[in-house]
Amino acid sequence: MKNSKLLSAFKSNSLNLNNHVVMAPMTRSRATGNTPNDIMARYYGLRSSAGLIITEATSPSKNGLGYPNIPAAYSNEQIAGWKKTTDAVHKNGGKIFLQIMHTGRIAHILNLPEGGEVVAPSAIQAAGEIFTSEGAKEHSIPREMTIADIAQAQDEFVQAARNAIEAGFDGVEIHAANGYLAEQFINTGANQRSDNYGGSTENRTRFVLEITTKIAKAIGSNKTGIRISPFSEFNDMLIFDTMQETYTYLVEQLNSLDLAYLHMAGMSAKIPEGYLQELGAKFNGTVIYNGGLGYDLERAEKIVSENEDSLVSIGFPFISNPDLIARITEGAELNEVDQNTMYTPGEEGYLTYPTLENA
Repeated sequence: MKNSKLLSAFKSNSLNLNNHVVMAPMTRSRATGNTPNDIMARYYGLRSSAGLIITEATSPSKNGLGYPNIPAAYSNEQIAGWKKTTDAVHKNGGKIFLQIMHTGRIAHILNLPEGGEVVAPSAIQAAGEIFTSEGAKEHSIPREMTIADIAQAQDEFVQAARNAIEAGFDGVEIHAANGYLAEQFINTGANQRSDNYGGSTENRTRFVLEITTKIAKAIGSNKTGIRISPFSEFNDMLIFDTMQETYTYLVEQLNSLDLAYLHMAGMSAKIPEGYLQELGAKFNGTVIYNGGLGYDLERAEKIVSENEDSLVSIGFPFISNPDLIARITEGAELNEVDQNTMYTPGEEGYLTYPTLENA
């Protein structure tokens, strides 16, 4: 791609990147025992040509480990494990943020370590099933969080952010999307509280704004990003009447924090046409637009060309193409993703995709 804006360097007050391409966060379930390991370091190291890598969702606590074999960032062992990944990425000249995610009600008690508990804004069971060691099960019914539980969860997010910096990450992304705990507070289908964390737009966005403010204060606003997904129904989220008003308010409040970026997931066909661009225009800083509905190079190029201070995050193609940037540059054919090995243990479908060099 000649004269590509997508492949050109990007610089903002918070980010200094080799290109405008972001590797989107994608769960891969290779963290045996919830601890990052050597094959994860190799996986991310191979993809360091992305302008920015955002890791798979990482739990700040035992309560947030709703899926099997997802990583965490609350123990010394986990910090040491993640240090292998950041070293590998930085050695190859890349930048990497840790995505912090608490699963909330998208969980089953069988997946949690000893001492873990399924908690959420309200005691409302999520529809659908989740994979466990005993096969597919309905989601566990969560216990409604007390004010003390909310304060504890926020502290866990902040400590995970501090741990990420200790592990060598360039920053963190707060996962307030895709139906997990932070978005559960925002969404009226999952949050039916009557206290200061439920009801009005201001109350439902309070949890997210508080943890974002606390993390920005703890590690620096220039190292803090956030991901949202308006109009997504993933993980039993409800498209509610005041959704546009709610997310407009949230973004306007985030503006006061001078964050590294706002990452918006476009994974729903029900997003009103042009809405994400309108929302992005309200944010005073870098916006990462996510493909969501499919990888389209021309669309990605158009987004970064037409929207100043914007980046594009790409998901699936990075799974099967560790050298995706080189393939885009050369106009080379892409490897197809093997859906059967997306979440299976070990190196197959994780470290076995060929690069152009060794194809």
